[in-house]
Amino acid sequence: MELHNENQTYQPGDIVYVFYRNPHTQDVANIQAAAVVKNPENSAGMALFLYESYYPLSSDIAIYATEEEARQAYNYYYGNFFIGDVE
Repeated sequence: MELHNENQTYQPGDIVYVFYRNPHTQDVANIQAAAVVKNPENSAGMALFLYESYYPLSSDIAIYATEEEARQAYNYYYGNFFIGDVE
């Protein structure tokens, strides 16, 4: 099972899905939609725009092209505990 594709090329405007940990409750992870944008701090790079913040796009972030891929990976890593829709 391929959980995420590290060789994927992203373009500004792409919507992707990532796991996001609540900074106030570290034991809670959710699937969250994020936008791929040009990195405002590095014009040659890309970033994820999530919750009014920019995160440099790197291979350290597990990124999924579809919500279904993200749900499959979530279930693989955390079990079948996902509840709710992606915002």
